[in-house]
Amino acid sequence: MDVEQLCRDHGAADVTIVRELNEIDGQARPTRFDAAVIDLMLGGVSTLDFAARLRSEGVPFVFASGCWDPDEVKSSFPDIRLVTKPYSGDDLIEAVAVACGRAKAA
Repeated sequence: MDVEQLCRDHGAADVTIVRELNEIDGQARPTRFDAAVIDLMLGGVSTLDFAARLRSEGVPFVFASGCWDPDEVKSSFPDIRLVTKPYSGDDLIEAVAVACGRAKAA
């Protein structure tokens, strides 16, 4: 599944894809993200600190990952949805819509 195309098909104008956390972590972002889909590991590095920063900035996000520790995610981010791989495009879009307040949780 091409997540970038999926996001664009559902109205995203700008989509930023990173494969390693250092591509974005610690760098000044030119604009605020409207929402984020975060894999729990990028380039072998945990993204939980990055997710905590997004949460503190008020950026809605969901985790979409095949590798996960449910206890760690649930204890650190009890209100954030984890969409596990393999997932359908509909599952991911619904989770992002809920995170952004555009839909009610099922």
